[in-house]
Amino acid sequence: MTTRRAFLQTAAAVLAAPHAWMPSPRERFPIGFSTLGCPNWTWTQILEFAQSHDYAAVELRGLQKNMDLTLAPELSRDGGRIEESKRELRERGLRISDLGASAELHEQDPAKRAVQLDEARRFIDLAETLRVPYVRVFGNKYVQGVPRDMMLAHIARGLRELGDYARPKGVTVVIESHGDFTDSPSLLALLEQAASPAVALLWDAHHTFVSGREQPEDTVRQLGRYIRHTHLKDSVPAGPDGTDRRYVLTGTGAVPVRRQIEALAHTGYRGFYNFEWEKRWHPDIEEPEVAFAQFATVVGGYLRRAGVAELPAQ
Repeated sequence: MTTRRAFLQTAAAVLAAPHAWMPSPRERFPIGFSTLGCPNWTWTQILEFAQSHDYAAVELRGLQKNMDLTLAPELSRDGGRIEESKRELRERGLRISDLGASAELHEQDPAKRAVQLDEARRFIDLAETLRVPYVRVFGNKYVQGVPRDMMLAHIARGLRELGDYARPKGVTVVIESHGDFTDSPSLLALLEQAASPAVALLWDAHHTFVSGREQPEDTVRQLGRYIRHTHLKDSVPAGPDGTDRRYVLTGTGAVPVRRQIEALAHTGYRGFYNFEWEKRWHPDIEEPEVAFAQFATVVGGYLRRAGVAELPAQ
């Protein structure tokens, strides 16, 4: 029989050491969310929400005011804080799917280009320490007055240079389908010219559908062998002429998210299906508590019907 004194002692121990009483990690679908969607959340809030809603991964794209993750206190080597953060991830059975750098490889000015490449390298170094497999960069723009073939070659050289730096560190650089590079022919040209085993594609499926005007099956057919990571989100036409977009909850808009998932899943893709809810850039859209929970439910159903298996517990 448990006495009142024994009960109080046990309760005090629980409060003093909460991690000892955390649920054991369990199998989860390979879904993650980007911290772009929760710009006001603390590190602890991010991890606790991910765990409680059966996310397997978190994609780091800024932590509160720090968009440069190499400056984030939670990832600092000072006082062993980064090791503590790694422990907190392990305790919750979570992974960091990738690090989102802001580096843009279209810059023509040598000094500006050096700054962009330096940021990417710093993120690669951080990824190595965190044992994160991918660092995202942008091609981003066609520069006015620069011929298309020269522009593609310029960006591909930057990708190859970063790939050479990342490969011995166990990191792959992924260029996102973003900005002026949302069509398969351009992305394929960049990846083929980069010709690096440490360079691949982050498929932002929204952008190739909306901006690139490609059906998901066509994009995956052309680029599937390079896709290592994904960004998923839904939207509807907006603005007076319908050329703008308004982000909406997954499955309620005009973007074929289910077909995007199925097209990729049927290739045998083994990466994460990540939710990029752009709350930082669009503060008027749904709060992360709502959007993240809804994505986990809806996309979990899509993945189940597509035959995607749950990940084993870490």
